[in-house]
Amino acid sequence: MEIKELTEKDLIESLKLSMYAFQYKIPEEKIASRLESAKSHKIYGIWQEEQLAAKLHIIPLHIYMNGREWKMGGLAGVATYPEYRRNGYVKKLIIDALEKMHQEKQIVSLLHPFDIGFYRKFGWEIFTDNKKIFIDKKDLKFLDPQPGNIKRYSKEQHHQEIESIYANFSMKFNGMLVRDSNWWKNNIYGDGYIAVYYNVQHQPMGYLLYEVQKHQMEVHEFVPLNHEARCGLWNFICQHDSMVDQVSILTSKDETLTYILNQPKVKTELTPYFMSRIIDAEQCLKRYQFNHTTEKIFLHIDDQFAPWNNGSYLISQDDIRVFKNKPGSSCVHPPQKGLSMDINSLASLLFGYKRPTELFEMGYIRGNEKEAAELEGMIPQNKPFFNDFF
Repeated sequence: MEIKELTEKDLIESLKLSMYAFQYKIPEEKIASRLESAKSHKIYGIWQEEQLAAKLHIIPLHIYMNGREWKMGGLAGVATYPEYRRNGYVKKLIIDALEKMHQEKQIVSLLHPFDIGFYRKFGWEIFTDNKKIFIDKKDLKFLDPQPGNIKRYSKEQHHQEIESIYANFSMKFNGMLVRDSNWWKNNIYGDGYIAVYYNVQHQPMGYLLYEVQKHQMEVHEFVPLNHEARCGLWNFICQHDSMVDQVSILTSKDETLTYILNQPKVKTELTPYFMSRIIDAEQCLKRYQFNHTTEKIFLHIDDQFAPWNNGSYLISQDDIRVFKNKPGSSCVHPPQKGLSMDINSLASLLFGYKRPTELFEMGYIRGNEKEAAELEGMIPQNKPFFNDFF
């Protein structure tokens, strides 16, 4: 059962497996562009009698963490034909992918799970929720007028200002994708429009990515850089009151829009979305920007499927010291001091999805309560968010 990297001539077989497993059909005229896009992926597969039986994609990308760019391996397209399932092919591919991403110095990995429990077994953990709010026509009430103005653009009018707004917004969160111009062109717009809010100095301060059809307005991205832009974008949404019966807005769970509405009591759905995994715990902790502290804390990390992460990490103001486990040891045996956790919990607290004291109270962090409180003070209050898909 050998794992092989797919070559360009194998891409059509990969596409066929994806269409079968995920139950969709790509129009003939779009197949060429999908194949071209896949050339930037690393695709690994297991073959059975000259038939591609199972495969996965690693997409080389970057995310923002604490306002800095980190290398990230996006895991996608994990699929097996039904006649080859339950043979351990996917498990073998995932373990191999962890090693490949480690070799490529991708510090973290993100994925969109078909089943959260399945990927948790391999060290991925939920790191972000998406909030979707639904506003009926009767609740489209204007806020105070803002001094700036709105300009509306079609997808053909994409320009650098929009990318700049997104980048400034993204650096406020942990986990958001670093988008280049090709990503905008190939993955963002669909059939939507962009409305940009400019302040009185004509500086772009926020945007909406949205569609209007069949008396519904669907806002895919609500991206204000400040409160003025938030109000200005909302007032633009209200300008559609004669066209729509309902508006839906997909946004971060920490977005404060509903608080300022005339009627904050609106239907809201909160759904776990993407998962993250630490690929290289040592590099992750060394690059992470902890709060200034005089404390020193041992973190004892257990990682079943990426054994290079197993060990103890002494976190201090000046340095991260690493004490790796002996070869063959998969479980950390901590000294009297320190906090023990698995690789899942490390991702949850570093991305900001759960706080250290929360994880301690639930038993996911083990050790001394005083040290858990000290770790609480060392972890910044940065919030996680991810509003892309791959």
